[in-house]
Amino acid sequence: MICHEVDYEIFGDDMQIVEVELDPEEVVIAEAGAMNYMEDGIAFETKMGDGSNPDGGVLDSIFNVGKRVLTGESIFMTHFSNRGAGKKRVAFAAPYPGKIIPVDMAEIGGELVCQKDAFLCAAFGTSLNIDFHRRLGAGFFGGEGFILQRLKGDGKAFIHVGGTVIKRELNNETLRVDTGCIAAFTPGIDYDIERAGGLKSMIFGGEGLFLATLKGTGTVYLQSLPFSRLAGRIMQAASPGGSKGEGSVLGGLGDMFGDR
Repeated sequence: MICHEVDYEIFGDDMQIVEVELDPEEVVIAEAGAMNYMEDGIAFETKMGDGSNPDGGVLDSIFNVGKRVLTGESIFMTHFSNRGAGKKRVAFAAPYPGKIIPVDMAEIGGELVCQKDAFLCAAFGTSLNIDFHRRLGAGFFGGEGFILQRLKGDGKAFIHVGGTVIKRELNNETLRVDTGCIAAFTPGIDYDIERAGGLKSMIFGGEGLFLATLKGTGTVYLQSLPFSRLAGRIMQAASPGGSKGEGSVLGGLGDMFGDR
């Protein structure tokens, strides 16, 4: 096993916390600022990158920093290690209302593609890389841009999604989803976009101009409340008449006659 083997427990309902239990010398990596509390004996250190390739050298570290910048995340990650005797616990909190999804990377083939702000924490040894969308349509109109995150490893990883999470297993099937509601999917799934019906449906249907299509065999995680939608509703309430677009380039035009 490449990754450290960690135990965990999730607390809460809408604003969840995941508590990770570490044996001596075990390490968990997390986004900067995600830690909620930790027991005595846990030491933490801020580093560039996820530490999955300690022999990569300076150039590898610089490359990892560049990838983090492209995904819009902090260039630093925090490594929490158990330096005490016996089991110790450290907890990480969700950044906004939603669910924390525990993913056993070994059970899903060792890879997971997720939206670029979904990663919360993972067992040491898990690598975080960028995943480019080669299709221009998916990049411009898919709601998530050209770049997502790709997690690789064989241990536990924890991602956070907005609202309620739905897990779907596709078996050579196609699923059409509102852009922005895709939280994560396994590599066996092909991601693209298509028009949301005819011209009348696109303008007056309230679903935006495009839908995302997921095809293939694998696991898909969907979210009911993308952060862009939550932020849009808050901005609308704070500033009457303000825009409440869903995140894609032409999303505001598609929502012009809808109530979303």
